[in-house]
Parts: sequence; C-alpha cells; structure tokens
Amino acid sequence: MNRREFLGAATLAAGSIGFASPGRFHTRGVVLIPFDLTLAEWPERAAQAGLNTIGLHAARRLDVLSRFIRSDEGQKFLASCRRCGLNVEYELHAMQDLLSREYIGKDPSMFRMNKSGRRTEDYNCCPSHPGALEIIAESAVEYARTLRPTTHRYFYWPDDGREWCFCDQCRGFSASEQALLVENHILRALRRHHDPHASVCHLAYAPTLQPPRQVKPEPGVFLEFAPITRRHDRPFAEQTDKTLIDRLEVLDANLEVFPRDTAQVLEYWLDNSRFSGWQRPAKKLPWNNAVFRADLEEYARRGIRHITSFACYLDAEYVKLHGEPWPAIAEYGRGLAE
Repeated sequence: MNRREFLGAATLAAGSIGFASPGRFHTRGVVLIPFDLTLAEWPERAAQAGLNTIGLHAARRLDVLSRFIRSDEGQKFLASCRRCGLNVEYELHAMQDLLSREYIGKDPSMFRMNKSGRRTEDYNCCPSHPGALEIIAESAVEYARTLRPTTHRYFYWPDDGREWCFCDQCRGFSASEQALLVENHILRALRRHHDPHASVCHLAYAPTLQPPRQVKPEPGVFLEFAPITRRHDRPFAEQTDKTLIDRLEVLDANLEVFPRDTAQVLEYWLDNSRFSGWQRPAKKLPWNNAVFRADLEEYARRGIRHITSFACYLDAEYVKLHGEPWPAIAEYGRGLAE
C-alpha cells in the first residue's frame, strides 16, 4: 500500500465507523520513540484512526528527546499534531537525568543504599534525602519547559525496573512508596513553579507494581498501570496464575488507592519492540484483535477511561520488511472509539 492508498483507506475507514465521536475512552493514544516517526505521517495516521494522543518515550536519556523536540524535525512533528488535533505527552524513565549521577562525588547520601549497605549511583535515588528531592524537583521543572505536555500530565518514571533504597530511613517503604514520595514532591514543584494544573504519573510497573500503603498520593497524582509481563496470546482476564506479576487483581488493588477517573493503562498490544525482543530487524507485529477487545472490556468495566499502547518499531523500516501497519492501527483506534 503506497502513501496515497493509505490516506484513502484511512479516510474511508474513519468515515465508516464514526471516529469523530469522543468514544468510550477519553485518552486514546500511542507511545512512540522519536525514531518511529520515520513512518510517514504518524500524526495523520493516529488522527485518522480516531486516536487523540501521541506520547513520546525516552527509555534512558531525556536529553535525546529534548534535542529532538527543539530540532526542526521535532517542531514539524508538534505542528502536525496541532493540525491533527492530537495531544502530545512525554513518558520518560527520568531519574538518571533528574538527579545527575555526578552528585555522587558531592553527597553520596542522595543516592540509594543497596542491600549490602553501600551508597551507589546505579539507579534511582534516596527519597528520604531532602536535598535529593529538591534537585529532582528542580530538574523536573526545567525539563518541563521543553517537554511540555498539552494535557498537563507529566510522566517522570523511575529507572526502568530497578531497585530503590535500603537505608535505615527508606527500607521500611516499598518501591511503590519510595517512588510516590518522589512523585508527590515533583507535583508540588511543578504546580508551584511551572504549571498550576499539572498532574504527575505514578507508574505501576515491575518493582512498583504493588500499590503503596504507607504513603498516600497527593491530589493530582494519577495511576498508570503498565503490565509488561502479561501474555498477549490470550485475554488478560484469563491470566490467573498466581506466579504472574501482572494480574488484574493487582490493578484492582491499585485502583483502591488511586482515583479511577484519572487512571490510565499503558498496554503493549502494538508494541513491536517488545514482540521483537527489543532487537532489530523487527518481527512482524502479532496483532490480536480478539485479545485487544476482551482487554478493553475488562478495563472499561473498572471505570478506566484512559488507554494508550506502546507502538514502537512501527516505522519506515517495518514497512519495508512487513508492509503497511495501518490495519492494526485502524483496529486499535476502532476498538477505543466504538
């Protein structure tokens, strides 16, 4: 399918299923890395599919994403999103940038203590250290001036799947609770110094999957549930093995702590980077519309109205290898809009 055929098919599909309606879900999005934008007209495709949000993801370094946004290419992307009526957000594993690892030489106590009792700058921080929290908050405000979401929703995630602090002050708190201490502090700083309408994500993922109990989210902290270890060959509701980390009952436990009306699910239905083992060349996307539809019903039944999916590796190289990914993108949009 060439570019003209894609646009024609997309327009026909959008008109036939009424994508202009707001739909069941308020946020209907995809999360991409900047390199995915080699796929021609990603914003136009998203809009034609009835989506309303594109999130840009940085897995390791915020400065890569910041440079992209400041570049001519990044500015063209933002202009395309405005023209298509799309919101733009930034979903970021951010701790390495919010608290520079260079501070280890100045004050090691700002960084986490590992299980052996040694301060290390490897991951995250010591959330009991007031100075660390202040630097993290100041950095979050500074990055927000460039990576400015149109939704007032800020995603400053912990380091990807990594441990937190075991010092005397922190060891009594779970990973989720330590992350929430940082998120509450970032929220206060953003509202005070940058965006009075800011809200901040709490990522329930890997070590932070279990809900916090001892630390309460401040108003404006919203849940983002990301079940990366789940299977995608069967509906989520059928995955009841107690050995699984990601289960719907864990989502339910988080919804007892965080508001349902702002809770978001970040899924992997379209994430071809995951299905390719995060290795290139990318495999063909194993899209499963039946599983996707069944999962949507479960999420909707819980009152969740914000849904996104990673859609990484659906780029120009993917088209050369496997053809146009539009059918899967269109079915994804159709499910969210109907």
